[in-house]
Parts: sequence; structure tokens; C-alpha cells
Amino acid sequence: MNLDFKKGKGLVPAIIQDDRNDKVLMLGYMNRESYERSLDSGKVTFYSRSRKILWTKGETSGNYLRIVSMTPDCDGDTLLVRAIPEGPVCHTGDDTCFGDVNPDFSRFIEELERIIADRKANPVSGSYTTSLLEKGVAKIAQKVGEEATEVVIEAMRDHNDLLKEELSDLMYHVLVLMAAKNISLDDINLILMNRHQR
Repeated sequence: MNLDFKKGKGLVPAIIQDDRNDKVLMLGYMNRESYERSLDSGKVTFYSRSRKILWTKGETSGNYLRIVSMTPDCDGDTLLVRAIPEGPVCHTGDDTCFGDVNPDFSRFIEELERIIADRKANPVSGSYTTSLLEKGVAKIAQKVGEEATEVVIEAMRDHNDLLKEELSDLMYHVLVLMAAKNISLDDINLILMNRHQR
């Protein structure tokens, strides 16, 4: 990778971007040594201009930045680092150093699975999930069928916003059906992984 460390007196700015959603998380600086350590470790490591030392983001908090890719700009004097944050990025506790909220949407489906499992184990009066689970597998399967039909209908139309709503309804009801049948997301992920390897 052709990086011009001389132009910035031994440093290049490194823009950190969340690989999952393109949100800019922070800006730091790297010298050649911190850049090479980042490559070797897979964790973003910066050079502190005030303390004159290398520091790996997350070494104190545990909120590491796992590197997906590092790409120089056209002049080779700035680095774009795409990474997966393992928690809030800013030292203030904010998700980003710019005060933005950066929710981890990729894990919400797992959280929803846990919520549904909790409703199954600890029924809550007035909860739609609880009432659905109490009605049994036949009713839940019927709801999955209804939602799947609505997905097909909206897919044939030019209304992606409505299609997103119907897909969300379908995924929720599939998760409830899975809970009723004691099937987990891990079970499904394992099957998909095995199929992918074939």
C-alpha cells in the first residue's frame, strides 16, 4: 500500500468508518509503526500526537475496532479504515466521536430472539408475543403463512416501504414460530453455513 508518511511529517490521518453502515466513527493519526501494527493485529492502532506513543483503540475499554479494510486516498496521504466497532468508539462513551448514535442493527434480530424466548418462559399479560405463543403452533404457522402472502403481494408492487413492513412482520412471526418449536437462530445459521461450504 503506497502511503506518503513524509507529507504529514510522519503521520497520516485515518478516517474510521463502520463497515456495516458506512457511518464515520472517528478520526485518528497513524505513523508507519502504528499502521503496521494495525495490519498485523487486525485492530486499529493509532499514534498519539500528544503522548507520543502508539495506542490500540479499545486497549483500556475493550471497545476494539476490528479492521475490515484499509485504503489510501488518491494522494496516498489519508487512510480510510473500514472496521467493526466492539462497543462505543468515543472516550466519552458516545457511539462516535461526532455525537452520532450508531446502533448495531446486525445484532437486533438476536435481541428479538431473546425477547421472544423470555415471553415464552415468562408470559406477560397483554403482550402480543405471549398471546401468540399461548395460541399454539397452528395459529403461529397460520400467521407466518398470512405474512408470507403479504410479502409476495407487496414484492409484485412498486412500494418498497410497504414491502419492508411486511418483511419485518414475516421475520417476527418466523421467530415466534421458531421459539414455539424450540429452534434457534444458531440452528438456522449452522445449516446455512454448512450449505455455503458445499
